[in-house]
Amino acid sequence: MDKRVSEAELEIMEALWSAAPRALSATQVAAAVSASRDWSLPTIKTMLSRLAQKGAVMHEAEGRRYLYRPAIAREAYVSSESRRLVDRLFGGRLTPMIAQLAEDEALSEADIADIEALLKELRK
Repeated sequence: MDKRVSEAELEIMEALWSAAPRALSATQVAAAVSASRDWSLPTIKTMLSRLAQKGAVMHEAEGRRYLYRPAIAREAYVSSESRRLVDRLFGGRLTPMIAQLAEDEALSEADIADIEALLKELRK
């Protein structure tokens, strides 16, 4: 993927990831995001075009319309963005990020238990 996906484009990607492996038309994408955004069909088409230029979306012609599907897996995107966040804000170290979240009381007891279980699993 050439560039990062904007927050608005991410909503389009989420709609495509949710439908995958089925491809969606621009109208179907618009219907999928209509609950959270009041975007016109031309706006959706513009964002799909930008995502295709970035390499995040593939499209294929079906008659007079295009069908769109993600060109990247959600897991790969989340992994890349997570790493970018940790690198940019915490010098590539995860511990300061966890410490910041704990200090801000952003971690629930369930979150702490999940982290502890994950660490135990990683040590095996």
